Amino acid sequence: MKENETTLTTVKSVYWDPKKKLAFGMIAPAFIILLFLAIGPMFFMFVNAFRTWKLAVPTPPRFCGFKNFINLFQDIRFGNAFSNTVILMVSGIIVQSLLGLGIALLLRRPFKLRSVVMALILIPVLIAPVVAGLNWKLILNDVFGPLNYALGKLGLGEPLWVSSNRFWGLLSILIVDTWQWTPFVALVLLAGLEGIPNQVYEAADVDGAKPVMVFLQITLPLLRPMFVLIVLLRTIFIFKMFDPVMILTQGGPGSATETLSLLTYITGLKYLDIGYAMAMGVLQIIFMIILANIFLKFTTSSKISAQG
Repeated sequence: MKENETTLTTVKSVYWDPKKKLAFGMIAPAFIILLFLAIGPMFFMFVNAFRTWKLAVPTPPRFCGFKNFINLFQDIRFGNAFSNTVILMVSGIIVQSLLGLGIALLLRRPFKLRSVVMALILIPVLIAPVVAGLNWKLILNDVFGPLNYALGKLGLGEPLWVSSNRFWGLLSILIVDTWQWTPFVALVLLAGLEGIPNQVYEAADVDGAKPVMVFLQITLPLLRPMFVLIVLLRTIFIFKMFDPVMILTQGGPGSATETLSLLTYITGLKYLDIGYAMAMGVLQIIFMIILANIFLKFTTSSKISAQG
């Protein structure tokens, strides 16, 4: 009996401490807002993903089981949008990581006006995606765009960037995305480089290691957590990418450059097929959760191996 009373007293002292009551009271409004603005709509989406709900048809929503998901896996247009998203994700991460690493290595060395250069490099990140898309739509214009004018003067041809075919359309979207988000990648990698102790490089210098070997065997392995973070964040951002695609190509020509976000928008708000669009959203969330868990597991395993 005394042990139970002691345990109850301990639990009360831990969970009903006045300071903790105040802390719970302070975070309660934020949790309630999160519940209504994030968890509520997500629950609404999951529920309606299993319903046939077309606003253009004057019938109430009805439960259809996994019919929407089965149709999605048989939908060629959805497969095309998924492949476009994966292509943009893989190519964007590779190109932006390489460019960002180069910029970070350049900015690591002290030089005059370094802070000014860093501020200028970060400008694309601060620009709204809609504004960036509109600016690049003018730059890539095949009639009066300055890029085609310069390419023509150099004798390299004048491609139809956003309206010719799938390759040039996806390349245009990739250029805009790379221009806007490479500075972010460079900033993250620069923070990782600044966090590497100088003693590591001094020890390598004493051992007579060549710069290439130092970079491959010291710098890159120590930057692995930063690269995992970049891959995770850029994967999430690219899966959500909507503005550049909508402004530059609108998914065209035809549906050649549609991404998952754009196809979900078209299905839900143009075709008014709410249930089908909700099923697309659910699949995207599941895919992102799987990827996030893989990346986090990779980060954890690398930390354990490093400690061991």
